[in-house]
Amino acid sequence: MSDQNTQAAADSFTLTDNSTGESWQLPARVGTMGNRLVDIKALYGDTGILTYDPGFTSTASCKSSITFINGAEGTLLHRGYSIDELAAKSDFMETCYLLLYGELPTPEQKSSFDADIRNHTLIHEQLARFYSGFMRSAHPMAIMVGVVGALSAFYHDSTDITDIEQRRMAAHRLIAKMPTIGACAFKYSLGMAFPTPRNELSYSENVLQMMFSNPAEDYKLNPVLVKAIDKILILHADHEQNASTSTVRLAGSSGANPYACIASGIASLWGPAHGGANEAVLKMLDEIGSADQIDKYVKKAQDKNDKFRLMGFGHRVYKNYDPRATVMRATCHEVLNVLGINNPQLELAMKLEERALKDAYFIDKKLYPNVDFYSGIILKAMGFPTSMFTVMFAIGRTVGWISHWKEMLVDDEQKIGRPRQLYTGEAKRPYVPIDKRGHTEKKTSWSWLWGGK
Repeated sequence: MSDQNTQAAADSFTLTDNSTGESWQLPARVGTMGNRLVDIKALYGDTGILTYDPGFTSTASCKSSITFINGAEGTLLHRGYSIDELAAKSDFMETCYLLLYGELPTPEQKSSFDADIRNHTLIHEQLARFYSGFMRSAHPMAIMVGVVGALSAFYHDSTDITDIEQRRMAAHRLIAKMPTIGACAFKYSLGMAFPTPRNELSYSENVLQMMFSNPAEDYKLNPVLVKAIDKILILHADHEQNASTSTVRLAGSSGANPYACIASGIASLWGPAHGGANEAVLKMLDEIGSADQIDKYVKKAQDKNDKFRLMGFGHRVYKNYDPRATVMRATCHEVLNVLGINNPQLELAMKLEERALKDAYFIDKKLYPNVDFYSGIILKAMGFPTSMFTVMFAIGRTVGWISHWKEMLVDDEQKIGRPRQLYTGEAKRPYVPIDKRGHTEKKTSWSWLWGGK
């Protein structure tokens, strides 16, 4: 074998069909951080064989230069910068620029970017009237899905995805308007006047003042709370190919407009297993009830036969400490200290955290408190209702969704998403006319079709 062939073999994997002995060489691909992948994009065309991977836990659906995660080591990098360094030294607007454009901005670029975002924070007056079509009791995320999806009906000058300038304008508009859209959803549920963004305030300051101000009095911004909001937004800005980001990419692969794609991401984020995790933490604390019940529930969590689970502990990706949780933990304690809240639920959360960090079971299993545990406590302490937790998540994650959508559009390897399946239904069979099918004794219940009994 020549040196060239030897190298090709070394940079590949061999798939062997043990039933026939036939083998195929599959090329290897190596990422910047040294992770190796099997390139199977030509597998079906060359062999007629499909792979089976529910949840895509072992499948890379794309290549990306935006975010890197090493779950075993607890590493999270945005464009090569560690999340803890960005949270400590950057602000959300700078992080947005980094995710969108690949590099930290110069002072001039940062100033220009900040100004452009500020100029797009207002929403169309006719769009504001759109809210009145919802019930006052509607979940804010339901309103977010509808309003963001409707943006394409108001901004026709930024829906042509082949135009670079229109893509840029859509990206900036979405980042700018998301806090306004979320705050209006919140105020609508309370029957209060819609807030107005103020251009003299920073992005995170505007988030707070729009959520909690009212026209009757001036709103005084607390710098500790502003800093906490900024960190929450940074820590939720992107997290690689999670469910909602993958949804945005899949929607975008069909050529859908950017507003529809982001709306699809919001819908996916709404799921309790994704963006609703911090809300689940507070529901868990309600179930535990009081500090004297902690030992009981810790034992229940360790019992494999018990359905109870400690929400906000451990992470599917991180097999070590969630690097975002380290930042969020310090911020959580700062917020609770400055507010001086005497809230039994928050006190219970802190005692549960203390117990878990010392418990051998959680230490051995590496079930440390994650970012959702702390973010839920912070938002609760600030006065956000649990229904708004996922809205805050969506405001922060919007830049990540847009960055991946933008990256996907210029990736020449990307095609319209079309996952395969393992078919387990009936084999081909002849059609039987209805008068030949016999009869049932009772009226059919349709619940079994949807997983019922």
